[in-house]
Amino acid sequence: MKDLSNSTIDSVRAALSAGETTVVKLTQAFLDRIEALDRSGPALNSVRVTNPDALAIAAKLDGGRRKVARPLEGVPILLKDNIASGDKQPTTAGSLALADAKARRDATVTKLLREAGAVILGKANLTEFANLLAVGMPSGYSSLGGQVRNAWAPDLFKDGIPVVQPGGSSAGSGVAVAAGLAVATIGTETSGSLLSPANQSGVVTVKPTVGLISRAGILPISHSQDTAGPMTRTVRDAAILLNVLAQVDPLDAATAKQKRPADYTDALSKDGAKGMRIGVPVAPDDPGQDVYYGPLSKRARRVMDQAIEALADLGAVIVRAPMPVRGWLPAPGSDMGVLNTNPESPGRHSVQRVSTVFIYEIKHDLDEYLAEWLRGTKMRSMADIIAFNDAHPDTCLRFGQDLFRAAVATKGDLSEAEYKSARRMDLLTAGRSGMDAYMDEHRLDAVLFPGTAGASIAAKPGYPSVQVPAGFTSGVDKMATPDFPQGATFSGRAWSEAKLLRIAYAFEQATLARRVPPGCEG
Repeated sequence: MKDLSNSTIDSVRAALSAGETTVVKLTQAFLDRIEALDRSGPALNSVRVTNPDALAIAAKLDGGRRKVARPLEGVPILLKDNIASGDKQPTTAGSLALADAKARRDATVTKLLREAGAVILGKANLTEFANLLAVGMPSGYSSLGGQVRNAWAPDLFKDGIPVVQPGGSSAGSGVAVAAGLAVATIGTETSGSLLSPANQSGVVTVKPTVGLISRAGILPISHSQDTAGPMTRTVRDAAILLNVLAQVDPLDAATAKQKRPADYTDALSKDGAKGMRIGVPVAPDDPGQDVYYGPLSKRARRVMDQAIEALADLGAVIVRAPMPVRGWLPAPGSDMGVLNTNPESPGRHSVQRVSTVFIYEIKHDLDEYLAEWLRGTKMRSMADIIAFNDAHPDTCLRFGQDLFRAAVATKGDLSEAEYKSARRMDLLTAGRSGMDAYMDEHRLDAVLFPGTAGASIAAKPGYPSVQVPAGFTSGVDKMATPDFPQGATFSGRAWSEAKLLRIAYAFEQATLARRVPPGCEG
C-alpha cells in the first residue's frame, strides 16, 4: 500500500484480498514508519514497544487461508500499554515499577482482536497509570516511556514538556493513529482519556457506555467509569472495531447489561443526522453558566459554529439551551482535596480537587489487578509501587505521586461512607440531574460538546461519546503555536452508540475535516 497515513480497515483488507500486498509487507511497512517517525524524524515517542512476534503473526496469516468472517484479518493494531497481552510484550502502565511485568493472559479486548485476525503491532505510550499518579503530570508522560509529542506541534519547552499537549492519558494511541503508525489503536478512558487525545490529534474515537467493552485485563483506575475504546481515522473503522469488541464477557459483570445492534455499520448514512435533535449546551447571556462553549478561543468557537451549521444543513434540529447547573457543578463530597507537592507544578503546596471515586476505587481495583493479572514483577499492591518509586526518586518521581499517596490511605475495600456517598452523588448530578434531565427536557438524541468539554458529565454515569475531527485551532496560553485539531463530540444516553455513530458519520462525510499531520504523509 502506498498511503499508510490514510489507510483504513476496508482499504487494508481490499489490498490484501487483491494481492497488492501481504500481511508481512504491511506489518513491516508500519514498523518502518514507527522507526522513521516515532524513533527518528519528529521522534513522536507514541509507541512504547513493538511486538517481537508481529512479523511471525503476519507470516502465519499469510500462510493460512483468509477467512471472510474475520473482520480484522491482517490489520495491524496498537494497544495502549495498560491492556494485558499474554505474550512477550510487557504491560506496564508506563511505570518503571512495572517495567518487567508481563500479563498472565490476554485481556478480553486483546483476545477478541486476535480472534478477529488483527496483528497486535505493539503497545502505545500513555500518561503513567492513566494520569492518576501525580497532580499536574503532563499528558503523555511516564517514567518508563518518557514524553509523547503532539504530531501537529511536536515542539517541547526546555524542560521537555510539550508546548501543545498530546492529550491524555491515551496520548500515544491518539498520536500513533494521527501519524499513520497503525491502522487503528485501542485506548482507555475514565474521564477524557480517549476524548482528549482524539481532540489533540485529530482522530475519531468512541468512548463507549461502561459495560459495552469488557475491562477484564485492563489495568484500572475506577471500575465505575473505566472503559476501553477504539481510536481510528474514520467513523466506519470505529464502528467495525465496536462490532468486534462489544461482546458479553463473564469476566466483567458490567457487560451482562449490554445492549447493541447486530452491526454498528448498518447505522452509517450520509443522511444520518436528518431529523436528529442535537442539544448545544450554551448560555451566551449568562457567562457563569456557559461552561462548555464560553471558555473557547475565538478560533475554536468558530470551528464549533461551523460544526453546528453543518449539522443544521444535514437536517438536524439544533436546540440551544444551557445544561442544568446541578449537572456540572461538583456535588457535596464528589471531589476531595489532595495536597499538591509536585515540584514542577505552579500550584505546589496548594490543595488540588480530584474525584473522590477515583481515589477510593484505584487502590481497591489496582491491588486486585496486580495480584491476578501480572507476573514477572514483585509489585503486588499500590503500596509496593509507592515504595519502589520512593526508592528511585530520580527516575520515578519527577512529578511526585500525590494521588497514589492519597489513595493508599483508604481502606481499599470500598466500605467508607464518603466513597459510597460520592458515587451516589456522581450518578445523581451528572446522570439524572444532568444529562438525563437535559435530554428529557429538550427531547434530544445527542448533545454536542466542543472537544473534551463534556467528558466528565458523560463519564460519571458511564454514558457514551463519539468524537470526530471538526477543524483546527492554535495558540496555548496566549502563545502562538502551529495549527492543531479541534474535535466535535456527540454524547448521549447509555447504549446509544449506534445513534451517535450515525450522527458522527453524517457529520464526518459532510465536513471531511481530518488531515494528516505535516511530515507524516505517505
